[in-house]
Amino acid sequence: MDSSTCSSKGLANEVGPKGVRVNMISPGFIETSGAHGTIVGLAKSKGIDENAARQEIMDMIGGIPMGRPAHPEEIAELAAFLASARAASIHGADYVIDGGTMPTT
Repeated sequence: MDSSTCSSKGLANEVGPKGVRVNMISPGFIETSGAHGTIVGLAKSKGIDENAARQEIMDMIGGIPMGRPAHPEEIAELAAFLASARAASIHGADYVIDGGTMPTT
């Protein structure tokens, strides 16, 4: 367990009895507008297309089995769900959204 998981679990245990839910979202590579700018810059500097530049970045982080970075909307959808009444019993969880980059145990 890494230190961020330990601290989020500790916070969840501390504030849960007060009715406050704590969950964590751990995203991988998300193609935000800033990340897209990096892709464009890499493509221009190396004389390759954007798809090749995107793939190069994915390879540098160890690959993404899903074959693409996440979209910001995908992370937002999970955050909205976790904040909703439909997730009222979800507490102390860590959701990894990385397209399979980190192997599960």
